[in-house]
Amino acid sequence: MLPKILSDYLNQIEQAIVQYENVYVERYQEEILTPQRVNLRIRLRFNQTHLLEINEAIIIKDNQLEFLDYRYHFQDEKNPLVFRYDSTPHFPNLSTFPHHKHLPNDVINSQKPEITQVLKEVIDLLS
Repeated sequence: MLPKILSDYLNQIEQAIVQYENVYVERYQEEILTPQRVNLRIRLRFNQTHLLEINEAIIIKDNQLEFLDYRYHFQDEKNPLVFRYDSTPHFPNLSTFPHHKHLPNDVINSQKPEITQVLKEVIDLLS
């Protein structure tokens, strides 16, 4: 059984996704490795074209969620990148290292956003 903080978080993500129209869930996987660790993998298709991939590795530490790794990758209908947030440590010169945001022609400082913020950013871009 998952701790309440983790099950509440997963339920919050699921509820955030189902509130949007024109979103097709291609994949929703909660890989429970231990009661304290989950890998979340989600593929969402917006308007049958744009793709958002969500990947998180989450553990519980000191009764708090800790994100070991994350990636929120959004691309358009022809597959070019629109944006990607991730924590891969490959831009050490950024002040938010290892957190950053990829844009089509740039990489910028960015803290880790919440999935709900990423979903809102996608919806705003598509509006």
